[in-house]
Amino acid sequence: MNQRLYALDIFRGITIAGMILVNNPGSWSHIYPPLRHAGWHGATPTDWIFPFFLFIVGVAVPLAIGKRLERGDTSTSILSKIVVRSFIIFGLGLLLAAFPHFGMKEAPKLIYTLQYFLIGVFIVLIFMRGIFHPRFDGFWGNKKNKRWLGLAALVAALGLASIGFQYYGLSHLRIPGVLQRIAVVYLICSCLFLFFSWKAQLLIGVLILLGYWGLQTLIPVPDGFPPNLEPNTSLAAWLDRQLLGNHLWSQAHISGDPEGILSTLPAIATGISGVMTGVWLKTDNEAYKKLSGLLGIGAVLLALGYAWHVVFPINKPLWTSSYVLYTSGLALLFLGLIYWLTDILKYQTWARPFEWYGKNALFVFIFSGLYGRLLYTITIQGSHGPTTLKSLIYNNFFTPYFSPVNASLAYALVHVGMILILAWILFKRRIFIKV
Repeated sequence: MNQRLYALDIFRGITIAGMILVNNPGSWSHIYPPLRHAGWHGATPTDWIFPFFLFIVGVAVPLAIGKRLERGDTSTSILSKIVVRSFIIFGLGLLLAAFPHFGMKEAPKLIYTLQYFLIGVFIVLIFMRGIFHPRFDGFWGNKKNKRWLGLAALVAALGLASIGFQYYGLSHLRIPGVLQRIAVVYLICSCLFLFFSWKAQLLIGVLILLGYWGLQTLIPVPDGFPPNLEPNTSLAAWLDRQLLGNHLWSQAHISGDPEGILSTLPAIATGISGVMTGVWLKTDNEAYKKLSGLLGIGAVLLALGYAWHVVFPINKPLWTSSYVLYTSGLALLFLGLIYWLTDILKYQTWARPFEWYGKNALFVFIFSGLYGRLLYTITIQGSHGPTTLKSLIYNNFFTPYFSPVNASLAYALVHVGMILILAWILFKRRIFIKV
């Protein structure tokens, strides 16, 4: 299969739009239930979004790396690109976690200005580097220029590091995170695809799920608790506290982290389910046979996830094995439906906005995160004292005209729409930013 899988871009775009929607409500106190995470066990549509994206990362692995292998790239060169990309994504995740304050102590105003200047330069250079493609003439098609931009980004990063050694207080910087987990899953799944057969990868995925089940339900917690799946006393929460200390999600209602260390193991299995899907889609089978495989295996995994839920509940923060099967089954069904509509029946007009998102998914997600944080950071002097720009916009343009829950949703939808305009501009100019 040499032609591009249109459905994958659409599925990726829908997932990114969903991420932006649920991450940017007008008020965290007024949210429709489907746009909230489940309290603990169980799942809402919001709990589908992150595993869907990891599944999509997995699907893209055999499509992208397979293409490089087919054109004769060596395993060493491919591996080096995988490692560099993983480190960049992980680093961008840390940047999002630290932004905008970086836990800075008192510093001269010039230092604050220099810091934000270097952050802007670093982000611009990283994504400018991602624009390069051999199809472009002149500057944007020259690999030497790409290397120079990479070196310039490194210099900006070193400048930030030099400021950090003196002024940053990162003792409570959250190390796990969404992009960090994506980086780890991408790295492991890519290496597995590069060096193991699909049967070995499948076996590794199954062993991870069974092994994680055993770890969580059979191993006593060293703090003196029996095996359990509670928010604060599970083995996963204990391990996060031991290895990460203060570097956990400060807003969590658990003492571990929803993207913690132990739960990253089954997240890798989610990625492997995507890799297996990508391998299937690369075969020479007829389109409707591929569709039958997507829908059939999706239904089986969904049923197995519900069955396993009886003894190992579906749970996103713990990323339980039943949750992996449940969300991977749903992802296969969603991808199958989109594949049928867009790649088989060629009904593609409805999907254009999601294609814009999907072609620059990582960029729009990071931009949305930075933009959202700045709205909380920029303060304006109002008649009742200083207020954040976000509160000013929300309280003046949304809350007077809608009920609380609808005002919150409308604010989130406007945010999605504004980012969509940016994605459309990039798409129209044929700029696809990758790292």
